[in-house]
Amino acid sequence: MTQSQPVPAPTAPRRRLPRRVARGLLFALGGLVLLGMTGWMALAVCYADLHTAPPRKFLALIVAIAALSVAAFVRPRRRGLVIFAAMFAGVLAWYFSIRPNSSLEWLPDVARMPHATIEGDLVHLHDIRNFDYRSENDFTPGYYDRTLDLKQIKTADLILSYWSGRAIAHAMLSFGFDDGQYIAISIETRKEKGEQYSTIEGFFRQYELIYVVADERDLIRLRTNYRNEEVYIFRGRVPVEKVRAVFLDYLDTVNTIHKRPRFYNALTENCTTSIFAHLRCAPPYPPFTPGVLLSGYSAEYGYKSGGLDHSVSFEELERRGHINDLAKLADQAPDFSRRIRARLTDPQPPNPLTPDP
Repeated sequence: MTQSQPVPAPTAPRRRLPRRVARGLLFALGGLVLLGMTGWMALAVCYADLHTAPPRKFLALIVAIAALSVAAFVRPRRRGLVIFAAMFAGVLAWYFSIRPNSSLEWLPDVARMPHATIEGDLVHLHDIRNFDYRSENDFTPGYYDRTLDLKQIKTADLILSYWSGRAIAHAMLSFGFDDGQYIAISIETRKEKGEQYSTIEGFFRQYELIYVVADERDLIRLRTNYRNEEVYIFRGRVPVEKVRAVFLDYLDTVNTIHKRPRFYNALTENCTTSIFAHLRCAPPYPPFTPGVLLSGYSAEYGYKSGGLDHSVSFEELERRGHINDLAKLADQAPDFSRRIRARLTDPQPPNPLTPDP
């Protein structure tokens, strides 16, 4: 009788380890996706379409708990995922069923929606805002109409108004004409009476969109003289053909939302991303970078992209463009726009929005 040879202990094939790691990573990624979808559902339920009502925090908490419980505890797991997907689809369908409204009780400063009539080179602008302010909240509403000749359009200036730190600013464009007149356009939320702006609510179909077409003595003076925000003007160096195309693209949106209201979105359709979209309506096209999303740094982005004066450093350009002192001295003067540009120089020659060599 022969002695049996010892049998070696079985070892797991090495190829199983990468498979286990891949499954673990896939499971973790799936968990993050489910958490993200649950978070979006909760926030949408909490903040979408409130119309001055308080956020639905309790209902949002119930939705989040129910969704996570279904994904974690319903077995087999495939059934739980199907139920979770149905819940998400239901919230998504409700969310996109929300429609913007043009017939709400608006705050006085956004009560009238501007529009334009275009006849060849003539633009008839209606309801240009020009309020007479005594303080930020004490004013006499005022509007007027104006006819502009597109052959006289000359410049597009970037205006930044800083109200909350360096990274956040309200951005506007102001279009200049040969006769020294300017039309400023500000992309804003159209708030109802009793409604306050909330950044998080701005992501969730809470605010309608408005393009405020206004006199600079309104839009700029309000911010420099009454809100005490830090305001800067940067002269663009863009070909006149591009300025005209951007102005017409603005007016096309103005007329569109005058007929069919749209929602403001704090990420995709705000004061900065919308300006970038308008600038891309005609060549030369400004390049996209993540810096476009940071409104407070949009002037630096414009400088690096070649859209602002390069005859001086950006720091000098910024120093010249700080207009609070000039705006307070000019106040209600008829030549307000000329006075606040006293330190600015016209960039020559106008170049495309491409980086300088």
